[in-house]
Order: sequence, then C-alpha cells, then structure tokens
Amino acid sequence: EGGRGRGQAGRPPAYGMEVVVVPGEVITREAGHLRGHGTHHAGSETGGGQQHHTAHTPASGPLLASRSGRVDRVNRLLSVEPPKFPYTGEVGDIVVGRVTEVGSKRWKVDVGAIKQAVLHLSAVNLPGGAQRIRTYADALQMRSFIAEGDLISAEVQSVLSDGTLSLHTRSLKYGKLENGLAVQVPCHLIRKLKHHTVSLECGVDCILGNNGHVWITRRIPEEWRSDAGGDGEAPLAEALEQQYQRHAATAIEAPERRWISRVRSAVVLLKSMSAQIDPLSIMQVVGAMDKVGVDAPALSNPDTARRILTEAQLLV
Repeated sequence: EGGRGRGQAGRPPAYGMEVVVVPGEVITREAGHLRGHGTHHAGSETGGGQQHHTAHTPASGPLLASRSGRVDRVNRLLSVEPPKFPYTGEVGDIVVGRVTEVGSKRWKVDVGAIKQAVLHLSAVNLPGGAQRIRTYADALQMRSFIAEGDLISAEVQSVLSDGTLSLHTRSLKYGKLENGLAVQVPCHLIRKLKHHTVSLECGVDCILGNNGHVWITRRIPEEWRSDAGGDGEAPLAEALEQQYQRHAATAIEAPERRWISRVRSAVVLLKSMSAQIDPLSIMQVVGAMDKVGVDAPALSNPDTARRILTEAQLLV
C-alpha cells in the first residue's frame, strides 16, 4: 500500500523517483501536502482530479490518486500526470507543426501525432491570395511557399480513415511562422478555447495549438497595419502578406524579447506543475513575475518559482 517504488508505505515520492499510481491508490499519508491535478483526499466529495490549483489547501487524511499516471512533486504540491499519449486530433483543431517533407502536391507536417499530417497544395493560400486552380508551375514552386524545416500554423480539415490528419491554411491567419519561438507541452494541458490565436495584455501574440505546440511572438504594431493598407484600396491578402514579410524581416527589440521570454517561462512553469494553459493562467504568472520583479532566468531557482506561483494564486 502507498504506491509502487516508494521507500516506505505512505511516504511521498522523493525527487527524481519515478512512481506510477492507479485510481484509488494512496500517494501519501503525511499531512501538510497540497493536492494537485489527479489527486483527492480520502472522503472528499470532489474527486476525479477536477480541482483547480487555486483550491489547493493542506488537509488531513491520505492523499489518493484519482487517475492513473506518474506522481509529480513540486515542493509540497503532489499531482498525477497522465501517460503521454500522442496527439490524435479533431476536425477544427488549430495546430502548430514543422514541415518534414515536400512531396508531390503535398507537404508532410510533424504535429506530434502517431502519423505525420498532410497539407495538400490545393489547401494553402497562394501568394497575394490568388483564388485559382493550382497548376503544374505552382507544384514546381512549392518550396518557395513552404520548405522543409518551416514552422506553420494550420487547421485540421479532416481525419482520414487511417488516422492521418489533413490540414489546410486557406484562412489568412494561418501559414508559415517566423520571428518567434515555439514551446512544446503535453497536449492535454492546452485548454479548449473559442480562439486559439490570442493577443496577451503584455503585447505578445500566441498560438496555443491543440497539439501542445505553443507559438510566441510579438504583436504586429498598429502602424504597420495602416502602412500595409496604404490608401485602403490594397486587397486584404496583399496587406496581410506585407505585414508578415515586414514582421519576418524586422528584428525583435530588447523590450519585446523580454516579454516574449517571460511568456515562454510562464508556459514552461505551468507545464512543470501540470496546470491548464490558457491566456488567463499565462498572464497570472507573467503578472506575478512583473510584480515580484524577476525575469525569466530567475525561475530556474525552485524557491523563486514557488514564490511566483504563490503570487499568481496558483498555490496557496
């Protein structure tokens, strides 16, 4: 009793010890520990791992697992991290992936699924937003549109019978991603949102991919939008293309890099505690970092990270 892999029954796992539990198994009998996702106290009415981190309070009685997985310990916080299943994908999901192959009228994209996703030439926007049938000349120029190694954002258009995801980037908000950084987290931590392309209050834009890939970059300045629009007669596709080209060619300034770094650190910190990742939780951590007066490198210190989580009211 008390879990496989523990030195003594009822003791919490030591740092670095891999402990796997099943629902109903005792994680620890010691008092003073905080319940995280996937845990509940014996006799509590709300099990099933549905408690939010803001509800963490020390309680007496054994701490039990409410789902199968690996016990994750962050100081006094104990949570159960479920097995890392590959991303399966559903129609309408927003994904961020890396192109691995350019083939005959299609690209293969790694989105973290069992099989690589496919993006057909007919499912992408042509330069300038041209609406026409793709020609042989377009097929010869595919690498000028998207090449191997490029990061892209796309939407899942369909799921084929063998589980392969078919993507499209026909909307102007999808396409090649440049001048930013990507963070990978378990896909189950990304909260389902109405819009997965979000603008944070700190001036940073994010794509929270349903496949667990998070893209972080600066927000395009409003003056760029007006400059790209010119006299207002330029087509929307051309105006957006000019904005993206300018964004890719313009270096990110130091203040912008600082906020991007803070957002990345917030995502990594939320990942480390198996917390849901959404605009609110990200800004809670970023706001706490600003209030406490620390930058991203300081979060490598466990005490500083705990202080930030407490300030963000993710730990109490």
